[in-house]
Amino acid sequence: MRKLCCILTIVALFFLSACGPKKPKGISLEDNPTHHYLMGMQLVEKQDIEGARNHFDRAIYLDKDFSPALAGKALIYAIYAHTQKSKGHWEVDAKNALEYLKKARKAAENDSEKFIYHVTAIRVYFTAQPKGWLEHAEDHYGDALDLKKVKEEKLPYYQTIAAAHYFMGYAYYMGYEFRKAEDAFSKTLSSKPGKWHDKADKMFKRVQKIVRAMGQYTLTDVGKKIAVKKEVSKGDVAALLVDELHLDKFMAGRIVVKSKLPKAAFVPADVINSPFKEEIITVIKWNIRGLQPEFDKTTQAYLFKPAAPITRKQLAFILEDLLIKLTEDDSIATAYFGTEKSPFPDVKTTDAWFNAVMNVTTRGLMEPDISGEFRPNDPVEGSELILALMKLRNIMNIY
Repeated sequence: MRKLCCILTIVALFFLSACGPKKPKGISLEDNPTHHYLMGMQLVEKQDIEGARNHFDRAIYLDKDFSPALAGKALIYAIYAHTQKSKGHWEVDAKNALEYLKKARKAAENDSEKFIYHVTAIRVYFTAQPKGWLEHAEDHYGDALDLKKVKEEKLPYYQTIAAAHYFMGYAYYMGYEFRKAEDAFSKTLSSKPGKWHDKADKMFKRVQKIVRAMGQYTLTDVGKKIAVKKEVSKGDVAALLVDELHLDKFMAGRIVVKSKLPKAAFVPADVINSPFKEEIITVIKWNIRGLQPEFDKTTQAYLFKPAAPITRKQLAFILEDLLIKLTEDDSIATAYFGTEKSPFPDVKTTDAWFNAVMNVTTRGLMEPDISGEFRPNDPVEGSELILALMKLRNIMNIY
């Protein structure tokens, strides 16, 4: 009797499992969770967030417990949160991001999937930045490195263990822990060459500029925020000149008769609501070349355009003008006129910015690439702006 009951139980369980929900079948060989996860992560790189979400959703549809895709969905919500201006909307997206992270952790079946979960979690935290985000990222970093059975061939997107070092380096960078970022990127570079090597090399060089600048001066909070920008604006430059270099105090100290101190002729309309209003007014007052109001044909008014990005040749003009004002040496403005050959393959001796480029590079305020190119039309990164102004500060101390 007991034997019969066992048989019936097994038969019943068989039929129940047969009648239970089955995983949907893909319509082709490539229609599988791993492929959609990989495509989703690649689209995140290309900033096609909606396309990435569609792939993660498809992966989860095919396997609701596929941990990498659940982690990918968490990253999507973190990106949404990062772009939200409303606190309420940010809270909703951040909460969704953390909930999908929990699902990814629970669904992870082996050390390789756990590694994917932890590294993606680092990205989720430095992207959404909930309270205590850097500490949480560090916890995930440590957990990722503690895993002993990670198989790199099972990491379709991250590919190597070095991914953990790279993204933790980026987390430190976003958290203004620049020396820790330098160390993490260095660990990536010391690993075997792979997917993250070139990215880490670029970030390592960027962080080194900030660390070099901080070697002599302590950056203000404004300085740190601008330092991590991929592109800086006219407003950013004005803020750093006043907040980091104390330009107004220095320039005013060079004028004996206080009644001759300059004043801003007017305040451009687009500066009134700028967070750097006072700094911009100060810079306008000292008539810094490259940081003056410009006539705008659309509004028929002179505007400062504080959000306008600064190119490397524009920064060269700004630094050259500051050199002239600081040294009171007008010959700087024509020092390289008549030069027969340019040392830069992308800057001609006949270019309007050639003299400025020569002045700032020979004084070490700006640096060309290893290739020798100056890249005059490229945007200025926050790190190189910080380093340039700290070097200029040393010149100011001399004078």
